[in-house]
Order: sequence, then structure tokens, then C-alpha cells
Amino acid sequence: MPQHQARLTAPHVGLQFLKTAAQSIGMFLLIQGGMKYFLKAPAPAAPQAGQPHQGATVGGGGGAAVSIPAWENRPHQLIDGAEYSRVPWNIAPMWQNGQELDISMYISPSVAMPALKSMPKDSLLIDEKRFVYGDYKQNREIHVEFTVPTEVQHNASLLAHFYVAKSGAVLDPTQPGYDPSKAYHFIRPLTQYQARKKIAKTRNLLSDMPEKDAVETEEEKKAGKVVGNYYHPNFTISMIPDAGVLSYPQIQPGPRKFVQLEATGQRDATGQHGWYYPILYTNTFWQLKKHMIELNETVKTLPLNVNLNNLAHWKFNLYASVDENLRSQAAAAAAGQSTPGGGDGSEMEMFKEILIDSNSYLLGLTAIVSVFHMIFEMLAFKNDVQHWRKKKDNVGTSVRTIVANVFMQTIIFLYLLDNNENTSWMILFGQGMGIAIEAWKITKTANIRVRPTAPGSLLPYTIVLEDKHVASEIEKKTEEYDQIAFKYLYMVAVPLLIAYAIYSLLYDTHKSWYSFIITTLVGSVYAYGFLMMVPSLYINYRLQSVAHMPGRAMTYKFLNTFIDDLFAFTIKMPTLHRLATLRDDVIFFVYLFQTWKYKVDYSRVNEFGQGGDDEEVEEKDANRPLQAHPDGDKSPKTPKAVEKAEGKAEEKETAKATGAQKQSAKKRK
Repeated sequence: MPQHQARLTAPHVGLQFLKTAAQSIGMFLLIQGGMKYFLKAPAPAAPQAGQPHQGATVGGGGGAAVSIPAWENRPHQLIDGAEYSRVPWNIAPMWQNGQELDISMYISPSVAMPALKSMPKDSLLIDEKRFVYGDYKQNREIHVEFTVPTEVQHNASLLAHFYVAKSGAVLDPTQPGYDPSKAYHFIRPLTQYQARKKIAKTRNLLSDMPEKDAVETEEEKKAGKVVGNYYHPNFTISMIPDAGVLSYPQIQPGPRKFVQLEATGQRDATGQHGWYYPILYTNTFWQLKKHMIELNETVKTLPLNVNLNNLAHWKFNLYASVDENLRSQAAAAAAGQSTPGGGDGSEMEMFKEILIDSNSYLLGLTAIVSVFHMIFEMLAFKNDVQHWRKKKDNVGTSVRTIVANVFMQTIIFLYLLDNNENTSWMILFGQGMGIAIEAWKITKTANIRVRPTAPGSLLPYTIVLEDKHVASEIEKKTEEYDQIAFKYLYMVAVPLLIAYAIYSLLYDTHKSWYSFIITTLVGSVYAYGFLMMVPSLYINYRLQSVAHMPGRAMTYKFLNTFIDDLFAFTIKMPTLHRLATLRDDVIFFVYLFQTWKYKVDYSRVNEFGQGGDDEEVEEKDANRPLQAHPDGDKSPKTPKAVEKAEGKAEEKETAKATGAQKQSAKKRK
């Protein structure tokens, strides 16, 4: 009873986004470790006597201890023989935890900023005072609405200008009294350019004269992706107070772009190490593309919702590294370049959506069962192939079901190719392997031959399936029961398929007639595919046995159906598709009932010549090395033959002993 594979795409997607998350985290750890190994900081020169060098001490890249004085105790000149490094090897924080900060954010389409007092009042969106740096209890929320600048409506970037200063210090760099040791300014983009999702042009195929723009031209098919300007109203501003001393060249690219070096380029006495301002991380990790707003002339105002807090350094590293990796993958996919796993970043988008919408306990359970799903899938594949390799007859096998399964999986494969923009190559490969395995099963049950057709036929030749040997009585019964099952199956499935095709043709739109045929067939497969499993259950019922079934493989496959059910209620999908995932469970319970009713003794050979402990012994004996005959025969013998020869020798000895005893008895008489 081959199991229908149509809905295995859900767990494949689940494994895909889990793999993407693991790749991102692994990439962060790999880059961190690699940069520490290859980039070694030079050993610092010894500071002169009397020079202030008190500060944080860390291990340098070359293994030497690096001492960086506090910002207040920084030296005013380098020691003799020291060289100034334009890029510092190690950097220490300038401001201490507990410092109160003033944080302001202005919006503008321009990189250059005039004096802040000349900026429009509605451009100041954030103006927070006395925010405590390093206090994790601090959590402020800002909700405002602003007018979209005209330049941004016409595809210009919307930039956020952040001004951070110690409480009471001058924020504006253009004003007298501005001190770069007490304030700093940096820019972060609020909009991002992303490729628009290409929407295939469809039409009703029964329309007499379709509109001209409803048919996609060859130029439109070959045209590159169109880029749009997108804005997301929600993000988090996080200060990172516990970063400590950092090795600047070894910081992963994602977190490093948020590290702001001291503006005047001050160095310690060795000229190799410097300082940095408090890290302000604009966290956009949880932004989903489906919530983004595409900017154009019709967008007049936009909301802004910001959370202001302090964030642990390890979380910052993780968020920034994974986010940077995902952006790189999405950019590579938009440029037409290959990415790991063939995805375009949408898998991780789905993963983040699940993290946001799902219960944490359900999510943890899903992650665990994903691993079990992979294990069960491999075990089912192994036992299924092992069963079919040993199978010597067609008893209980529905050949028509196998052929129908190949056809259905081919339809699904063509459908995935027709919608290849949203399909990973990993899923296509898995689907192709499933088709190959089912086709191999056909060769195990019958011979595929090309025979000439009868006179008057449209085609000169036809493909037929011929029995590999003269069918036994039970095999003939299996063929008869298979015909009966499919007779009733056609009576149910064909009208449903015709009704669905008529409905789809009347009310749905399609890209082409080919797309209509593939979509209709795959819709029928998803909806009525479970009917293909019924003939095997019917054959089991008529034969009153399940001994011919691959029990272990079926168990592993059905365990995966329950895991698929869990994915169906975790991953967002239509309600009808969720209900469709429960169909295999019904078949499973019927199969369980049959295994309970038709008991099988696996320790003996069953009525179909399968199973028994002897098969395992023979298989083990066949894999043992050849041995010499015990009577001195030079021809190699298998262990089984050796045992038979030894057994015959023992029988001869016993017979001789018995004969001698009989002769002695006669003499006594």
C-alpha cells in the first residue's frame, strides 16, 4: 500500500526553514572562529613609565595581554616608536553603564543634515530624555504618525538620523559647545528596496477576447525583477551595554555595522587600540515582508511604532548575524544567483512568522518532531526498498495503485515546475526521487514491454505490463481484487475530477491551457489522492491477510502522517488543506484494524512464502565469507553448505553405530 506523498511539502518546508536558521547561526559561529584564527593582532609595545595605561585587559589576537585605558585616562601622545593604526585592533567602550542618555531621531530623505533648529517640527519623531544606559528594566514605547516626504513618494530612501548624547549635553553637531566625547550622530535607513513579487498574469480561458494585457508577452517573461521601495512601521531600538572590549577586525559583518567608532580617531599609547560609542541597534529582525508598505504617490502618511530598551550582547550578535545572512541570501536570489538549498529567504520568513504566531511549547514540540520526521522518513525508505528487494511475487500488491501513484507524483512534480518561483530545488529533488522509487517498484512487479497494437488502432505500438512469471492462484486472485477495487474507484474519482475541472474552467483564471490541466489534476490529487490507498485495503480484506505488507515501512510512514498533522496546524495554510492532511490518518486506522484482525506470526514463513526467521539466517549466511569443505574438498563452500555436510557426516556415523549395535545383538542371540 504505497503512501501518497502529495502533502509532504509541509514538513519539507519545516525542515527547510529549520535548516536555514541553523545555517545562519552556524555561519555566524564559523566566521567568528575563522577571523579569530586568521586575524591576529600585533603584540603591543610596552608603554613608557609614567604613561597612564589603566583600563580593561583582554587577550589579544596574538595571545598577548592588551591593556586599554579608560576614556577619561586616555594618553595625549603615542609612545616612542609606536605607529598609528587607522583601523583599531581592539576597542573599549567610552561611556559607563548607568549613564543617563538623551536620544533623538529625525527623518529626512537626505544624508546631509542642516542645523536641527531649522528642521521641520514634524520631522522629530523620537525625543527621549534621561534613558538609563544599562538598565534592563527600561522599556519605553513611542507611537507617532508622520507625513511622507515628497522625495520618498518618488522612490527616494527615508533615512533616520539618530542623535545620542549624555543627558544635558549638546546634541546638534552644528551648534557651539558640541563635544564629540559626549555626543554622536549616525544614520539608519527606514526603507529598503526589495524585488516585487512577480504575479503571473492569468485569465478565464473561456473568454472570447481576452484583454491584451492579460497575456504575458515574451519580453515580460524575460524581463528582470522590478524593485520597489518598502517601509515597515515597527522596529526596536536597543542599547547594548555589556559588549565590553571588542576585537574590531574580528567582529562579524552583521554586528560590526552597528559599532560606531569614536569620531576623533583617538588611540591608546601604542597607537593600535581605540574606543567606541554605545552600540545602538535598530532591530528589524522580526519585520515580515507581508506587513511592509510599498511607497508611492498615494501614500501620504505613515505610522511609526518603536520600542526603546537595553539588550544583551549575545542576543544582539545573534539577531544581527542571522539578519545579515538572510538579507544576503535574499539579495543573491533577487539577482538570480544560487543560494544554499535553492531558497530565496522566504523559508526563514515563514519561520519568523511561526515564531511570532505560534505557542512556544507547540513550537518546541514541532522542532523536536521535525528531527523524528527526518529519521522516520529515512527508516521508511530503507525498509520499503528492503521489502521490495526481497519480494518474489505479486501477492497482495496492487500494481495499478503503483502506476497511479507514479502518475500522481509526476503531476505534482510538473505543478511544482509550473510554479518554480515559489519552490525550492530541494523539494523538487525529493519529489523526483519519489517518482524514481515508485517507477522502480513497477519493474519489480511486472515487465514493461512495447507491443504492436491491433489493426485499426490510432497508435502502432503500446506499452504493456506483463507478468514476470506464470501467476499463481493467489496472484490471480490479487489481480481480480485489484480490478474490482479500481472499478469502483473510477466510479467515484472520475465524476469528481470532471466536476472539479468544469468548476475550475468556469470560475477560476489560469495562465494557459497547460497550466489549467496541471492545476486541475494536482487539485484532484490533493483532494482525492487518498482514494488510491483504498485498493490495497480492499485486497487485504479479500485475502484476509496483511502478511504481504511491508509492515515496518508502513509504520514509519504512518508515524510521519501524524507529524504532518502537527505541521499542518503549526504552519499557516488554508483550512481545507488542513482538513486534507487528516485523510491518511483514516487509512492508517483501517490498516491498524486489519493488522489486529489478521494476525501475523513473523517467526514463521507465512502463507505467501514470506518472512520467518530462516530468511534472516539465510541472508546472514549469504554475507559470510566462503569456507573450505570439512572433508578436504578444495572447492569453497558457504557456511550453510558446510553445516549440511557436517550434518550428513553425523547422520552416517549415527547410522554406522546403530548398524553395529544391531549386529552385536544378533550374535548374542
